[in-house]
Amino acid sequence: MKNFIFYTLLISFFAPGCYYSTIKKNKPAASPANDSVVHQPAISEAEFKRYYNASEQFYEHILERSQFSGEFLVAKKGEIIFERYAGYSNISTKDSLNANSALHLASVSKTFTAMAVLKLWEEGKLSISDEASVYLPGFPYEGVTVKTLLNHRSGLPNYVHVMEQLGWNRKKIVYNADVLQFLVTNKSKLQVARPNRSFHYCNTNYALLALIIEKVSGLPYPQFIYENFFAPLGMTNSYVFTMSDSLKALPSYNYKNKQEAFTFLDAVYGDKNIYSTVRDLLKWETALSYGNMFKQSTLDSAYAGYSYEKKGIKNYGLGWRMLEYPNEEKIIYHNGWWHGNNTVFARIIKDSATIIILGNKYNRNIYQAKKLFPAFGDYATEEDTEE
Repeated sequence: MKNFIFYTLLISFFAPGCYYSTIKKNKPAASPANDSVVHQPAISEAEFKRYYNASEQFYEHILERSQFSGEFLVAKKGEIIFERYAGYSNISTKDSLNANSALHLASVSKTFTAMAVLKLWEEGKLSISDEASVYLPGFPYEGVTVKTLLNHRSGLPNYVHVMEQLGWNRKKIVYNADVLQFLVTNKSKLQVARPNRSFHYCNTNYALLALIIEKVSGLPYPQFIYENFFAPLGMTNSYVFTMSDSLKALPSYNYKNKQEAFTFLDAVYGDKNIYSTVRDLLKWETALSYGNMFKQSTLDSAYAGYSYEKKGIKNYGLGWRMLEYPNEEKIIYHNGWWHGNNTVFARIIKDSATIIILGNKYNRNIYQAKKLFPAFGDYATEEDTEE
């Protein structure tokens, strides 16, 4: 049984102006207290119809056919074009997903961590060129800077893999401070590459960045994210998971509908562990694209590519993946995968389009979101990775 917001398809074929106005009424409203978002004018009905049809086709042919469970939203200039909710928030109770169902963002969480660091940089509270040891007492790896943590050029190993390999007791929950202490204690046993030599995607970087945010701001990471992003933007269904949220956090499922178990790695945040909705993420996107939350120079630094060792259009900025086209256009995005959660947050900057997919049941087809890019412009894509 599927439950999703359904904008009457029969009407859409015979009266596009009607479904256009119907969906417009359901756009997410910004918080009255939020002055960081500038509302954009509505797109034309002709544009709306074209993007709606492309989104509907993608949903029906790619997601629905693969038994998608999750949330799907497409927007243009901040206006919702297409929105669907399918599947269950809890299979055992048969509770259906809806617009208020917060799902685990997996590595899309990194976009918040990165922008939190850049906010502190903008305010003059840290320098991204500083070595990590300035903010992390006892950190023994020379040449690792805040910037190389942000752009995955630190050379550090991934805690998700090496902690268990070197004997961490799986019955003991890992916290961010444990990740740091593990790096300190096991320096002689770890294989660490020379900093800034090459791109190596690594969750350790963002677990450490969360600690740096806490050190510099004097606030716990969840509180900093809430006070600086969620509350000002009216992201009322978003939160950073901590152990106190164990009862309210929605579970995820494998492709056989079996619930994924909580593991010893599930308490680390910064690299993951933000829960949100597609509508809340649209507020995040609107603030980044049309608001004054960040200086343009800060956004330019975040969206610049820093890794050119390999040919192709893929690159990584400061907390953002990107596709850099020969014509200098860019798609800024991030994917995620944690347990049964697959996520995509894609932003077509020039054409002001946003594609957001959050799944709570393992489904690789979610990463086919790139097939929607050409609907908004001349964006041929390469094969993508899950994270």
